[in-house]
Amino acid sequence: MGQNVPVFKEVIPLPPSVIPPKLTMWRRLFPFLHWLPQWPKSGHVQSDVWAGLTGATVVLPQGVAFATLAGMPPQYGLYAAMVPCVVAALWGSSRVMVTGPANAISLTTLALVAPLATPGSPDYVALVLSLTFMVGVLQLAIGISGLGRLVEKVPHAVILGFTIGAAVLIANSQVGTALGLSLERTTSILVTAGQVLERLDQINFFPLAIAVMTIVFILLFEKVSRRLPAMFFGLLLASAVTWLLTHWLGRPSLPAVSALPSALPLLSWPIPPLEVLPSLLVPCLVMTMLALAEASAISRAMATRQGIAFNGTQEVIGQGLGNLTGSFFSSYPTSGSFNRSGVNIASGAKTPMAAVIASLLLVLILAFGREFATLLPLACIAGVLWVVAWRLIERRDLRHTLELGWSNRLACLFTMGATLFWSLEAALIGGVLLFFVVQRILGPDQKGPSKS
Repeated sequence: MGQNVPVFKEVIPLPPSVIPPKLTMWRRLFPFLHWLPQWPKSGHVQSDVWAGLTGATVVLPQGVAFATLAGMPPQYGLYAAMVPCVVAALWGSSRVMVTGPANAISLTTLALVAPLATPGSPDYVALVLSLTFMVGVLQLAIGISGLGRLVEKVPHAVILGFTIGAAVLIANSQVGTALGLSLERTTSILVTAGQVLERLDQINFFPLAIAVMTIVFILLFEKVSRRLPAMFFGLLLASAVTWLLTHWLGRPSLPAVSALPSALPLLSWPIPPLEVLPSLLVPCLVMTMLALAEASAISRAMATRQGIAFNGTQEVIGQGLGNLTGSFFSSYPTSGSFNRSGVNIASGAKTPMAAVIASLLLVLILAFGREFATLLPLACIAGVLWVVAWRLIERRDLRHTLELGWSNRLACLFTMGATLFWSLEAALIGGVLLFFVVQRILGPDQKGPSKS
């Protein structure tokens, strides 16, 4: 069952007649001024710091892995977790969504740009950074034009189906790590299952035991005190026990976080030459659609969990600014990350400052603590992400939605299945179309979507 996450108190707006015109303008240009001045007095500082520390720890192996998946040098996955994360957190709508490198975005980057240049080559990197710039410009244009409001009309049943499907994909992404198998990185659970069946004789149960131990430690810390950041301390304790088992008791060592680069984000010039633009137009449209669909769905799902308003236009603007700014700091395309957002909310994050702190701590880790990062076993990270995946599945909400009527029922099940067995963009677009087509044929359901 998902944890009840306390909601950050909204700042009560003053009547228009009381707000000086310049202040209103500044708050529109800088939406974080609406909540940031209240943050030090909110009582949420400690929670956001612990959530940020946990998020920075989790993104170390993920960023490197996602960059490799995208055909980029490993450090570029960490660059994508820095500047875009800060900008999207401050200018976006969500209180807890974390922007950065993501599984589907990384796979799509490789699929779109690999036909144009050799992955990992300087030409490939330059094309990817130009793609990031173009995606940011297009997203920002969509947000400023007001078309971002369309994402607010996505039915709750579609968001719920997407959330559950994405949670299963998070768990699926860690199967190879937990079983000690070198599997092809994929979002298909069928492909993963097939690979595991082919390698049954190669399964190593030691990393699986470590992943389960990490889950147990997290649950124990939650029982001891709700004030403790259970995920962070559970991860540290499991890593320490693993180190003792491998160094003192002679157990074979497990794969850990790779040695990290010391470089901070490199300045880049991502504006593409005119002769390159035609080859990047179609990739730009595809990537923009996927990135906005994923970020909007995650932001909407998180807002529903917290019971707060979702502003689709502001979220699109935040994503556009994140990609646009990030392209000048060597970031490849980013979007909302379900993995990191789930870790963020499960770790007790209350405001966007948790994502900002995670990015700043990542910079400090790369600058001063690269050696310590290599002590984190990937099996422990897998355990953390399995906890996140389990808690993203709102079983009571699912039961309620399936009881509402055929439009909600079919849209939810279709979106869930398409997320698992097709693609994220097809799941979201198909789920929305199915919802309204069924309502058109059978009439609207009698009850509104659950808010539990």
